Amino acid sequence: MSKHSAYNTKSSRTKNEYKRANHTVHACDYHVIWCTKYRKKWLSPKIQDRLKEIIEEKQEDYNYEVIAIETMSDHIHLLVSIAPHFNVTEIIGQIKGYSSHTLRREFRWLRRIRSLWTPSKFVSSTGGVTLDVLKEYVENQKAPQQLKLFDQIMDDIS
Repeated sequence: MSKHSAYNTKSSRTKNEYKRANHTVHACDYHVIWCTKYRKKWLSPKIQDRLKEIIEEKQEDYNYEVIAIETMSDHIHLLVSIAPHFNVTEIIGQIKGYSSHTLRREFRWLRRIRSLWTPSKFVSSTGGVTLDVLKEYVENQKAPQQLKLFDQIMDDIS
């Protein structure tokens, strides 16, 4: 897989791939987007690659599973599975906090930035479309039509 392509761990879920926990069987997948503060283009390709690694490495600690991820110079798209007994907002907050802390430690020039991420985020459950459709959307983030759609979404949450 190329350095700049989306991370992929699965394409879709079948009945046998549902997650199981005490008293629940679930498939809770979310499309999450968050931006850099003021939509500044702080995320260079090197930082984007490291950010993907950081998000991947905390899956077990923070109780989520990455399905697909793509980064741009000013925002992140994450397709993630989170069990229903965990708070999606809290987990995304942990990811944002840890990634900001780690990136600032590793890329010294980021320390001069007061806040790396905006406090806002977009979260959508994937129940309305298939995982394959969302996965393709996340993987093709750099296509011009996706950028236009993203701007519309961000206008709605701003």
